[in-house]
Amino acid sequence: MAEIMHNETVDTLLNRRSIRKFKPEPLDDDVIATLETVAQHAASSQFLNDWSAIRVSDPAIKSKLAEFGHQPYIADAPLLYVFVLDEHRNASIAAAKGVNTHTDAFTLTGSYRFTQAQNDAAFALHAMETAAYSLGLGCVILGSILNDVDRLIEVLHLPEYTYPLLGLAIGKPDQEPAIKPRMPRSMQFFENAYPADDAAVLEPLAEFDEEVHQYYDLRNTDRPVDAFSDQIAKNAVADMTGRTVGEPAARQGFRLDR
Repeated sequence: MAEIMHNETVDTLLNRRSIRKFKPEPLDDDVIATLETVAQHAASSQFLNDWSAIRVSDPAIKSKLAEFGHQPYIADAPLLYVFVLDEHRNASIAAAKGVNTHTDAFTLTGSYRFTQAQNDAAFALHAMETAAYSLGLGCVILGSILNDVDRLIEVLHLPEYTYPLLGLAIGKPDQEPAIKPRMPRSMQFFENAYPADDAAVLEPLAEFDEEVHQYYDLRNTDRPVDAFSDQIAKNAVADMTGRTVGEPAARQGFRLDR
């Protein structure tokens, strides 16, 4: 059986865990500059650099984001970012070069660029997160701030052709949670094509269910958590009201039907 190779980078990634409790200590400017510069070095589709990040330092805005996410610890994060897919800056650049950004010939607001900008913002966030862990910091990625996209856009004054993707809270860890189990590789990595035999893919599921259940039992001793497959079944029919992208994105000027 193949064995995992180790170095500092691999171990940083293998030991990744979400940190939701931070020491009340600010991070110095050198750390912030390092994290932001690393994020800028992530891959970028066609080098359009079509993402931005809002560094949230105003306690009132932090509190608003905590309210949107229903997670009080967001307000306590020493360093907090909201990553944004950003075609507004590129539209301004194109307009300055004489491009009419309000015609069908303007393609930066279509579904392809929206998707690629989402990818680029996620790459940048992940690069920042990994760098933070390598410096001994802790992080948690915040999808919960999208619970109220319209109010988030309003609070951050996001202009036309921008859209919030995810938040990232960073700080010195004040907890040490266990590492969450990961799905067997055979269920996620396939050779040359997607397997036709679903039963074969799902063969290790029962064992993984038990592993995840034990993890949550230890983490939440007073609150039972469903097995992995039960969580999937529940989320497959969850009410996603308010979490759809189409209408809020259209209000930001994107045309996802193109």
